Amino acid sequence: MKTMWKAALLAGAAWGAASNLAVAQEQATTEQGVGVEEVVVTARRREETLKDVPVAVSAYGAAALERMGASDITSLQQSTPNLTLQVARGSNSTLISFIRGVGQQDPLWGFEPGVGLYVDDVYIARPQGAVLDVFDIERIEVLRGPQGTLYGRNTIGGAVKYVTRKIGPEPELRLKASLGSYDQRDFLVSAKAPIGDKLAVSFAAASFDHDGYGKNLNTGAEHYDKDVATGRVSVEYTPTDALFFRLSADTTRDKSNPRHGHREVQALNILGQPIPGGEVLPDVYDTRAGSGDTNRVENSGVSLLGQWTINDLITVKSITAYRSGNTEGTIDFDELPGAYLDIPGRYNDHQFSQEFQALFTGDRWQGVAGVYYMNATAAGAFDTVVSQINTTIATAGNVDTESYSAFADVSYDLTERLSVSVGGRMTRDEKYGRVYRQNFTGIRSPLFGNNAAVPGLLRSSFTNKKTFSKFTPRLSAKYEISDDLNAYVSYSQGFKSGGFDMRSDQILTPNSADGYEPETVDSFEGGLKGYFFDRRLSLNTAVFYSKYKDMQVTQQTPVGASIASQVLNVGRAHMSGFEVEGIAKLAHWVSANVSLGYIKAQFDEYKALDLTSTPPVVRDFSNSRVFQNTPKWTGNFGLNFSHDLGDNGSITFTPTASYRSSYHMFEIPSALDQGSYWLYDASLIWTSAQGRYKAALTGKNLGDERYRIGGYNFPQSAAVFYGNSVSAFYGPPRTVTASFEVKF
Repeated sequence: MKTMWKAALLAGAAWGAASNLAVAQEQATTEQGVGVEEVVVTARRREETLKDVPVAVSAYGAAALERMGASDITSLQQSTPNLTLQVARGSNSTLISFIRGVGQQDPLWGFEPGVGLYVDDVYIARPQGAVLDVFDIERIEVLRGPQGTLYGRNTIGGAVKYVTRKIGPEPELRLKASLGSYDQRDFLVSAKAPIGDKLAVSFAAASFDHDGYGKNLNTGAEHYDKDVATGRVSVEYTPTDALFFRLSADTTRDKSNPRHGHREVQALNILGQPIPGGEVLPDVYDTRAGSGDTNRVENSGVSLLGQWTINDLITVKSITAYRSGNTEGTIDFDELPGAYLDIPGRYNDHQFSQEFQALFTGDRWQGVAGVYYMNATAAGAFDTVVSQINTTIATAGNVDTESYSAFADVSYDLTERLSVSVGGRMTRDEKYGRVYRQNFTGIRSPLFGNNAAVPGLLRSSFTNKKTFSKFTPRLSAKYEISDDLNAYVSYSQGFKSGGFDMRSDQILTPNSADGYEPETVDSFEGGLKGYFFDRRLSLNTAVFYSKYKDMQVTQQTPVGASIASQVLNVGRAHMSGFEVEGIAKLAHWVSANVSLGYIKAQFDEYKALDLTSTPPVVRDFSNSRVFQNTPKWTGNFGLNFSHDLGDNGSITFTPTASYRSSYHMFEIPSALDQGSYWLYDASLIWTSAQGRYKAALTGKNLGDERYRIGGYNFPQSAAVFYGNSVSAFYGPPRTVTASFEVKF
């Protein structure tokens, strides 16, 4: 609480100073036409300016994303306070996300993320293939803190909204090509056109390719390469001024080679002796993996939006969506030609969702109410291959989820300056889980082609069904200090239901068949948003304090040749901190942007089964556990220089620097933990006078920093059979990209 009080005092001082500035700014004199542009968001399901939303939200339009050189949504973590968006360990396009310490690193099927991802208001339940490439986009919004009263699915930690471009009234054909480091070859074609007065169509297709940052020295295959193709098509129909329909479909295919990682320590055999060829490779992007070079991730979906403006007071919406996905691949945990610890796997899932919304607008009140339904199935299988004892552990199962929710959030203006919001959500999730786990003698099981494998000990075989229900409230108050400055306070509760661990091992953890329970977050927040100095400065600040209860944590403990997986409700934690985001227009030709996030997150209780003791006992590990993927400090600073070339167009130059302090990969500190680091980027963009042509030169990670974004930790002391497998996955090296775009 001391940290929270310090943050509150700092914020109070800033708010007091800002209030005085807001009153005094009317007397300031500034250059004519110099000011920060107003940002419009839909964080509360309706269009509002950023300063009017009593929620901590960061918004990035298409132009800002281009200046950032954002190739995919993971770039947002460099500029958004207290956000982690990264490619998951052992994958090319699986997403892990954390906001203010709340998230889900383990992307195994059946687990729900702590941060919700939405594409045009459709919830994306599947983390595989969720590292969305940025193209044909209108904006991206990042909402921090629980948002369950506003969105279809529970968003206990926050939400990322990916909003695609609408068609518009004018026809357009756009072509873009990008060439860059590591033989990067990206191509985009998009088109949109009205057909008559009521119908319009659009499509976009893109391919993203580059060679590997490293090599598989065993097979010769590219390592950390990219081979992605994606497409999207939309049809908009407006039969009357009051009715609007949008039918959209998309598909993505990722054929990049498996990302096996980099061995961080010398490989050792079962006797503790060095394995020939198992030394640490000098290039962190190289590997000697032998489990295979085949990987394929496919996602597709279709959605239908229907909107009816009944009158000036009421608008109703229907959002119907279906999505499916398949993944086939392998992860070589040991990074060696031999199968010391290899994990071939496959996953598939599908989801149907239906949401109905009603948006209300009156003279002094406005709000949203809705119901949401989702029916989803996630299934998969994987082998744990341990060649030193000629054993494979086969694991398979599925989780079926049926979710029903009702939510509402209403704002009322008590006075011209003061408004309050009240919201609530009722959620009911029904989950059915099936888990199978068995030992086999041989390299790989019948699940992955070895029909000669000899079946052995049956470790798990169960089915179970559980239902979880919860009402979660939200309250907020906003006070308009001046026409350009708002202050707010809020309380919200987030909820994520329980479920079943697909790795459950009933021999090592007999109670795992009972599943795990829900977790909740109570979040308290206060903020100040507005403009100063005749809108030369835009500043958004927030302080927060959150109480995390029944926190779900995945713990994997090597026990002999097996791995005991437990998803535990370990107890309680709390998080506190602050966030600052600002844009300053220094002159008509230069602006600066800055963001700063601070969080202190710690466990108050962490009760787990200690499998290293005999017999196993429950202990409180809170003094030795830490939050994962939650750096204490995050920051970003950038400048944007622009120059009008008259008939020759305009040019902008945008250098940026971002900082992340040290952070942990897991709740147990390890050698894989990442130290603090800086990333430096820059972009130079020329646009023709009429906006028809555009050329850009973008540099990312110009300092060529090496930084870990994930890892697997099975050291010899804990798992003698696994070859001392400690591996890490790294962010991209220095890259430079040149692109050219033309519009017709």
